[in-house]
Amino acid sequence: MSTMILKEVVSNMGSLATVSMVLVTVGAINWGLVGLLDLNLVTMLLGEGSMLTKVVYILVGLAGVHSLYGAVSKK
Repeated sequence: MSTMILKEVVSNMGSLATVSMVLVTVGAINWGLVGLLDLNLVTMLLGEGSMLTKVVYILVGLAGVHSLYGAVSKK
């Protein structure tokens, strides 16, 4: 049942909103792992201080701003 709800939510969102939701979710899970287990999956998978790691962090930050704007600007 929850899979059907998730599919409906994603199908009603635009593609930018869907990408933002995925990136914010990845960022939230990563920060949760950092807080709980001192495990940073982004740096573990992409390398400490690599350009790709920085790009991922920037994209997650932009996705957070986009999600915040979407939440605040809803009527």
